[in-house]
Amino acid sequence: MLKLTSAQNVKIKQLVSLKERRNRDESGLFLIEGYRELKRAAYHNVHFQALFICPELFLGSNEPELIKQIETQVYELPVHLFKKISYRDRPDGLVAIAYQMRFGLKDLHGQGKQPFFVVAESIEKPGNLGTILRSADGVGTDGVIVCDRCTDIYNPNVVRASVGTLFTIPVIEAKGSEAYLWLKDKNIQVVAATPSAKVDYTDANLTGPIAIVVGTEQLGLSDLWMKAADLQVKIPMKGVADSLNVATATTLLLYEVIRQRKHSIL
Repeated sequence: MLKLTSAQNVKIKQLVSLKERRNRDESGLFLIEGYRELKRAAYHNVHFQALFICPELFLGSNEPELIKQIETQVYELPVHLFKKISYRDRPDGLVAIAYQMRFGLKDLHGQGKQPFFVVAESIEKPGNLGTILRSADGVGTDGVIVCDRCTDIYNPNVVRASVGTLFTIPVIEAKGSEAYLWLKDKNIQVVAATPSAKVDYTDANLTGPIAIVVGTEQLGLSDLWMKAADLQVKIPMKGVADSLNVATATTLLLYEVIRQRKHSIL
């Protein structure tokens, strides 16, 4: 373990630089901060380059065991320096540099006879994308396809909002046209969520092989997905607002799939 005290240290500069998307894209590295996030990353065999710790900020007593599990160079920082590099309001003394997972459509595999995927098109806010990943993990999807990205999946706030579920299910980035052709080749029904649909999501049959496709709140889904959809569904809105937050809407749709599948088995 090495102790660092200067913000001018090359490793500290590298860590800070990874808060910028361009540097993440060029280096193939990203940041993971927080005990839960790092624990899930380590369990799912994420490859680490460096770990930075500040024992004074640890929230519990399990951190030393986790540090042993993360096989990489460890740097100890004083409180003031750790708070400077952290992207959280209340850091818990753990942040790592890790290598991005390079997955593609070829790495996605549906389980059994009912593959279940989420397609997220052009999601703008990292918090929304992270929440979508968390919901996708919660219902046990086979993977999430992020199309025509606005926010990259390795944005620190995506990692944070996903609470580490970025590492628990396959998450890949692809062009919308490529994702559509892949789904069609696998005979997976494309279900587009849009306020203009005629069918309520609870009235649609969502029990078969399926991909739930969601887009931005402002623009909705592109013409590609609207035309490609085998089925369009909506979430009924009774108030003034004509749509829900995209992460909230996605969560409702995903759990409806699980509800229908459960009752179809019964």
